[in-house]
Amino acid sequence: MSFLTSLVERLRAAGCVFAEEEADLLVAAAEDDGHLADLAARRIEGEPLEMVVGWAEFCGLRMRVGEGVFVPRRRSEFLAHEAAALTPRAGAVVVDLCCGVGALGAAVAAAVGAGVELHAADIDPSPLAYARLNVAPYGGLVHEGDLYAALPAALRGRVDVLVVNAPYVPTEEVGLLPSEARDHEPLVSLDGGADGLDIHRRVAEGAREWLAPGGHLLIETSERQSPSTAAAFTTAGLAQVRTTTSDELYATVVIGTA
Repeated sequence: MSFLTSLVERLRAAGCVFAEEEADLLVAAAEDDGHLADLAARRIEGEPLEMVVGWAEFCGLRMRVGEGVFVPRRRSEFLAHEAAALTPRAGAVVVDLCCGVGALGAAVAAAVGAGVELHAADIDPSPLAYARLNVAPYGGLVHEGDLYAALPAALRGRVDVLVVNAPYVPTEEVGLLPSEARDHEPLVSLDGGADGLDIHRRVAEGAREWLAPGGHLLIETSERQSPSTAAAFTTAGLAQVRTTTSDELYATVVIGTA
């Protein structure tokens, strides 16, 4: 039996549905046989594949990730597409708040093209080293801090698109998440408070101060929580509040305008 065949069987036994594809990715990421053995052991022990190989595909791009960060989800590609569609082409200011590894901001900038002024911010310092790598091709700047407190004051009233994938899992439901998330990703990127919407409300409350006239706030949420997220937008004084969904990606986004 070849090593690759053995690896596929071990991955399948560990519950990896796409064992063949995962084996190919592990082989491609390995520097030598010893490294491959280490990578395989990490995956078999349940570490997310993206953390093991060091990247995640998002909107057709390779986003750098590593141990202990939130891995960009495919459903969030819908949020990126919606944000890109609302981004003016010339000189737009885009902020990826609660950015994690900066995947949303990078994807929006890549879709819109040259001329975007990109900023990404997060309270957790762990993913920001990866965020710097991911937004660098688009001239993006990364900031550390609690929501708007992280942003340069010069951005106040200038943001055309504020795109946010804040945690929205209710605290009591975090334990129900797949083990790859609850055991390997930081709690701060998952736990959204009692009803899951603590950060959504805080983002909405501060948005008008930072958005340019006609600027847009977009937040990913769940279908079940979307009425409450939309209500937070309305309470905060945002206009033209609407909810849009993708059945294909099982994704829900609430959008409001300054």
